[in-house]
Amino acid sequence: MADSRKKSIRTVLLYMALIFMAFIMLVPFAWMISASLKLEKDVFSFPIIWIPETPQWGNYKEIWQRVPLLTGFFNSVKLTVVVTVLQLVTSALAAYAFAKLEFKGKNVIFMMYIMTIAIPWQVYMVPQYKMMTFLGLTDSHLGIILMHTFTATGVFLMRQFFMGIPEELLEAARIDGLSEYGIWAKLIMPLSKPVIATLCITSFTFEWNDFMGPLIYLSSTSKKTLQVMLRMFNTQYSSNYALIMAAATVALIPVLVMFIFLQRYFVEGIATTGIKG
Repeated sequence: MADSRKKSIRTVLLYMALIFMAFIMLVPFAWMISASLKLEKDVFSFPIIWIPETPQWGNYKEIWQRVPLLTGFFNSVKLTVVVTVLQLVTSALAAYAFAKLEFKGKNVIFMMYIMTIAIPWQVYMVPQYKMMTFLGLTDSHLGIILMHTFTATGVFLMRQFFMGIPEELLEAARIDGLSEYGIWAKLIMPLSKPVIATLCITSFTFEWNDFMGPLIYLSSTSKKTLQVMLRMFNTQYSSNYALIMAAATVALIPVLVMFIFLQRYFVEGIATTGIKG
């Protein structure tokens, strides 16, 4: 009885701690939404008025008129969807080779590839830019797509998940006459929905929120992404934070929708990757 009571108390304390941390995490988002419905002069008023007496819904209309936000939205969707799909395909193919095929130097190649995760982007940013300039891929979506097509993190996640799939299933498929590509497409991928959802969310979120890449490589307004266009609300002497917060709230919606649809797979994918190495 005493052990049961202690367990119940620990559970209550754990949930209280989780609720408190969730509250802390949600406060900035609540402030962002609140600020997006205020006049510019009221954004930083103190004490904070969380619910404005007169919500400025017109801010959400004005952001589309002040800057070409729709163009940025379309460009972000284009880059994010293309890069996410390409990362899923390339990561899944590489992960299958590292997890289920035998070839000379497999573990060495895998470790060298994974070690690239530890190299900060700032280290190779200048050489990468020079290479893109030499190839004539600056100020183009193609350049950004090619740079982001491969992800070592995605290969690592999918490889760890694939190693948990029984080898007997693959041997039975080979006996039935399936090629390695057939096994990958008809057996491995349908069984890998959790890790696919995990990589989809992480890749989508990173590419959607990417700021430095488009800022450096894209100079034409017609090619800029949504995140870069948020800077257009800044003038030489001031920033309209009410409109910036409204635009940031709109920019958050696609990521939120993506997570809502895939979150049940996402939790399972995080829990099941990294079990075997």
